[in-house]
Amino acid sequence: MDWKVLFTTFGMIFLAELGDKTQLATFCFAADCKSRWAVFLGSAGALVLTSALAVLLGQVADQFVPAKYLKIGAGVLFIIMGVWMVFFPGSD
Repeated sequence: MDWKVLFTTFGMIFLAELGDKTQLATFCFAADCKSRWAVFLGSAGALVLTSALAVLLGQVADQFVPAKYLKIGAGVLFIIMGVWMVFFPGSD
């Protein structure tokens, strides 16, 4: 086990997830529902599944594309999405 990778990944994902749409949706479900544990388990399960898919797809992608280009591509996509959200914020 590479502890540095584990703690770095935990820290980055924890900070990235604070206040995002998923957390706000979970907040609303918990406020609206009596079964808080069901909301927690559903939310946690969904996050684990999406993380597992990302790890598996990242492992497959790494076989075909060098990690450097994957990081550049991810960065470019984040910038494009950010610019898109600034200029096309959606309906009010």
